Amino acid sequence: MKRLLDCTASDFKTMTGQELKQAVKASEGRVMLSENMSTVPPLYPNVTNSELAAAFGADLLLLNVFDVFNPEVKGCGREDIVNQVKHLTGRPVGINLEPADQEAGASEPLETLTPGRTATEASLREAKHLGFDFICLTGNPKTGVTNDKTAAAIQKARAVFGSEGLIIAGKMHGAGVRSESGSSIITEDDIDRFTSAGADIILMPAPGTVPGITMDQTVKYVQYAQSKGALVMLTIGTSQEGADEATIRQIALNAKMAGADIHHIGDAGFYGIAVPENIFTYSIAIRGRRHTFSRMAASINR
Repeated sequence: MKRLLDCTASDFKTMTGQELKQAVKASEGRVMLSENMSTVPPLYPNVTNSELAAAFGADLLLLNVFDVFNPEVKGCGREDIVNQVKHLTGRPVGINLEPADQEAGASEPLETLTPGRTATEASLREAKHLGFDFICLTGNPKTGVTNDKTAAAIQKARAVFGSEGLIIAGKMHGAGVRSESGSSIITEDDIDRFTSAGADIILMPAPGTVPGITMDQTVKYVQYAQSKGALVMLTIGTSQEGADEATIRQIALNAKMAGADIHHIGDAGFYGIAVPENIFTYSIAIRGRRHTFSRMAASINR
């Protein structure tokens, strides 16, 4: 399997989830994922936010607030939406589904999610039907997503997607849960439960994005997850995707030193997408001009 750095649109079309995982692993911490809100108007009306993120260097695209029972990506038509996004960008495309718990000890009023955004067996089956390349089980702010519910959702996702599916799981921030915020977002026990349930990639905050998430703590958890055979995605899920470029470089280099296999940048720099220049800045920091410019320039017809 080629490293993801060398993959083109035609490679991505034929990859299973597990092949995509191996391509990420072979890239040695140089994979960039951009999260985009699917239901907000694009930054520029003649191009989707997913196309914009891809153009600025993202290798992987993650659709957020996407309802599988009412699929919509602003800027796309209404038919075969997921495959449209993949066709327009030449990138693997995943979806966030949320293992929400309205009974969680909330630190703030929680939102009620639609069934199509909640991580249930029915929504997972529909996500598979729609053609997503990978599943991300995580929580937006004020959703009450817990690690207990996430572990259960991983088992459901593995049953639906089978052994070849690619499952990412974890939390970028507290998601409104009092007991799972700050330095308590993740523990080694959570990593054990997630990997045992079938998670391929453990998601956790990048150092400097959540209070109490230090470099030392992150290195410890990254190494522990990798010792279990999982990869790790370190995230910017706290609106710092809208920070200045110096901050983005610092987070990027800290995440790389901590051992990230995938670098995630969130969707709240502008509303619905990171500041595009920050996708570019982050990419340059972790892999230089060669791989950034190649990803930006490569035709979707390759």
